[in-house]
Amino acid sequence: MPLERSSIEVGPKDAGAPWTLRIEDVTKAYDAKVVANDRISLAIDPGEVFGLLGPNGAGKSTLVKQLVGLLKPTSGRITLGPHDLVAEPAAARQLCSYLPQVQLPIDSFRAVEAIRLTGAIRGGDKATVRERADAMIEALDLGEWRRTLGVRLSGGVKRLVGFAMVSVWPGRVVILDEPTNDVDPHRRRLLWQEIRRLGESGAAVLLVTHNVLEAEKSVDRLALIDGGRVIAEGTPSALKAADRGRLRLQVMLAPGAARPEPPRFVLSEALVGHNLLTTISEADATGGIRWAQELVAAGVAEEYALGATSLEDAYIRLTGEVSASFAEDERAAG
Repeated sequence: MPLERSSIEVGPKDAGAPWTLRIEDVTKAYDAKVVANDRISLAIDPGEVFGLLGPNGAGKSTLVKQLVGLLKPTSGRITLGPHDLVAEPAAARQLCSYLPQVQLPIDSFRAVEAIRLTGAIRGGDKATVRERADAMIEALDLGEWRRTLGVRLSGGVKRLVGFAMVSVWPGRVVILDEPTNDVDPHRRRLLWQEIRRLGESGAAVLLVTHNVLEAEKSVDRLALIDGGRVIAEGTPSALKAADRGRLRLQVMLAPGAARPEPPRFVLSEALVGHNLLTTISEADATGGIRWAQELVAAGVAEEYALGATSLEDAYIRLTGEVSASFAEDERAAG
């Protein structure tokens, strides 16, 4: 069956549309003991930004490699529109735009050249690709590096150029593996806006990320993978439902202080650097504040903060550990 043009058509979200990406009972086993993906089933509709979250080694990258035809599943099906992406790996590569976690090899190209060249390779007409490339450079605030060779670009700017390369003439599915790595806060915000625009233009966007807090604000739905299996799936609000009526009490311990024994009313806890993250019920807010104040008075803690629970707390509850992004942020702050 001939492939359709790779650039998606502008249009609204279309749940259950013919171009829905369907992953059905996909298993990838390297041997009897190593199962990277275990009967994963997901569906991502055109116009949807779908997050794939999970700890390192959870099986996210293995699944992505099967979507773009770099690995073949041991069993299961992957389809996009009329195409079986397992049987037609060439279709997978044409219909899916992919930003890998590693930097794209653009050292010998100027930023604008790399973006335009990728659009042309993917079948875009010259005038439209030039117009879109210019628009993306402006939207991502990359003007000062427009004609800079890739070898001279910082890691964050290279990441943004890579995003522009896969988005200037996008496929039916756009797969972004950790797109915000090394990107500064200002341009990271611009990048999230462009990711949302990709969905609004009709692409199905699969966002692989460890940045739980940013993903919470940007995705329509998400799946949490751990141990090669989907352990939770739904909207950010749905995944946080079990934490309703709870609060996060974060205690910043003094350097060298021993980890304090939590009161009985603490529902969960996790230690990240000098930060003790706990959840408590709303009814125990007064008791939680009193406990934290006692720790500060005793010199065990330096400060504390009480607030609403977030997707990070759901992540901790479901996986038993904090996300890599939270741990990195705390190390940087420390």
